[in-house]
Amino acid sequence: VQLQASGGGLVQAGGSLRLSCAASGSTFSSYDLGWFRQAPGKERAFVAGINWSGVMTYYADSVKGRFTISRDNAESTVYLQMNSLKPEDTAVYYCAVLRSGSYTSTKAYEYDWWGQGTQVTVSS
Repeated sequence: VQLQASGGGLVQAGGSLRLSCAASGSTFSSYDLGWFRQAPGKERAFVAGINWSGVMTYYADSVKGRFTISRDNAESTVYLQMNSLKPEDTAVYYCAVLRSGSYTSTKAYEYDWWGQGTQVTVSS
């Protein structure tokens, strides 16, 4: 599976962005997916996960209530809607695929395929 993330940019605090991650490969709908982010000088951190059908989701406490993960299996795309953005949300955001395991996995090493990342910058 190859992943292509897009939708990042510069936004003021309180604003919104929608990230997309398009996947190639016919088995996209079989896998749980996640979004991670990495700020300069920090480790890659879990943001949100979604199960293969899109029914179940899981969020880091830091984004709960502000971010929404969703997927469209027909389009082989996963989304991250980000609202009420804060300067501390500034990071490179990555989508990732789990070949096995649960969408509640927060450990980056458990994910098998990664997109190239898209930069999100939130100004104060």
